[in-house]
Amino acid sequence: MIKGINLDQQGRCKHWHTDVDVVANRCAKCRKYYACYLCHDALNTHPFVPVSLDTEETAVYCGVCLHQMTPAQYLHAHYQCPKCHHLFNAQCALHKNTYFC
Repeated sequence: MIKGINLDQQGRCKHWHTDVDVVANRCAKCRKYYACYLCHDALNTHPFVPVSLDTEETAVYCGVCLHQMTPAQYLHAHYQCPKCHHLFNAQCALHKNTYFC
C-alpha cells in the first residue's frame, strides 16, 4: 500500500529511514500513499498535493500496524500511532504544510 524508493517492510524510504520514519501520507491528486513527498515527486509526473486538514477521509498510514488516520487524528496523536503506539518522527512537523493544507 505504501509506495516509495528503497522501501523496507514498514515504509521507511531512501530519504527517511530511522526507526520512527514509519508514517506514509496520501497525495490528494493521485490518492496513493507515499513514504515521503520526495519519493512521490520522483515517481510521478505531478508534485505531491496536500490533503485538507478538515477531511474526514484517511490520509495518514502507520507502516508498522497499517492503521489509517485522518489528518486530525494523526496531528492529535502526539507523534505515536494511536493503535500500536509506535513512535513517529517528531521532525515530520517541519513538513506539515507539505502534507496538509
